[in-house]
Amino acid sequence: MQSLSPQSVQKSLSEAAALCDARGKRLTPIRAQVLALMLQDGRSLKAYELLSKIQAIMPNAKPATVYRALDFLAEEGFIHRLDAINGWTACQHIHQDHEGHEHHHDLLAVCTECGAVKEISAPDISKKLNALLNDVGFSPNTHETEIRATCSNCKKNHLSKNL
Repeated sequence: MQSLSPQSVQKSLSEAAALCDARGKRLTPIRAQVLALMLQDGRSLKAYELLSKIQAIMPNAKPATVYRALDFLAEEGFIHRLDAINGWTACQHIHQDHEGHEHHHDLLAVCTECGAVKEISAPDISKKLNALLNDVGFSPNTHETEIRATCSNCKKNHLSKNL
């Protein structure tokens, strides 16, 4: 994900607030600030890295408060928890389509070198994975699948170092 312009960040925050209102929930100031920082940064962040950024703006912010904000934002689909790198990233699509359906993607390609993340919509692959899990008696706990990978920038850097 690339960092967003201030106008795009504000638009995403407005859309997130509208979705929260429609769901009977609140995008509190700390939740909005956490989401804004993640959208502005444009890359995955670790919780304590995010805490440091929040405390620069809100000096009294505590780790538990930031973790609760992260949990809320993830539950609402505004950010993704990235187990592959123990971090978090903002969702690239905080909106509903013209019919009121929320936008979802199935796969998250996560660069284990730099933390870059790309969201991929591949419902056919997800259906196949779910069917395979079902065949062996399992059911998924999440609607997303993380794929640990190396992004093109890191791949180029590795190739240039090996020349």
